[in-house]
Amino acid sequence: MKIICIGRNYAKHIEELENEKPENPVIFLKPDSAILGKKQPFVIPLFSNNIHYEVEILVKICKVGKHIQPKFSHKYYEEVGLGIDFTARDVQDECKAKGLPWEKAKAFDGSAVISDFYPKEKLGDLNNLKFTLHKNNELVQDGNTSTMLWKIDELISYVSQFFTLKKGDIIFTGTPAGVGSVKENDILIGAIKDQEMFSVKIK
Repeated sequence: MKIICIGRNYAKHIEELENEKPENPVIFLKPDSAILGKKQPFVIPLFSNNIHYEVEILVKICKVGKHIQPKFSHKYYEEVGLGIDFTARDVQDECKAKGLPWEKAKAFDGSAVISDFYPKEKLGDLNNLKFTLHKNNELVQDGNTSTMLWKIDELISYVSQFFTLKKGDIIFTGTPAGVGSVKENDILIGAIKDQEMFSVKIK
């Protein structure tokens, strides 16, 4: 399986990081070694002094697809989850300044929190789906898929032009505004429609 991540898919997040709005979805990958084990704490890596949380809606691909038309994208996923794309912001900024790839800032071990997945039919309108992240009981990210620049079905279609999608692949669909740093003993709790999806302790 592969983890396909979408960057810059929420306008306010683009603004808060002072990035340019892209003409097309920004794509990067994480290896399966990036997945944080269930109920495992996230350990701040030694190579970074500024790890950021980024909460995101996830979709799990349910069958093989290539060059998928947007009108057929809904047939390629049946389940939705929530996750965190942990980012070494200081490492990413350094790489970006030098025009270098920034996978080491995004794809390091433990950088992908992945919740359990739920049937999409139980979540209602996926283009109007509320999700949140609390840090130490304080609301830090309050997102809704209605504000995505590219909706889930559009993302699946676009990604499939470059990568064959296979059963079990996971797409991180982008993060809303409110990203920020973590420190030891922080507790991050993610929810979809006020239903807790994961809880992660920072060590």
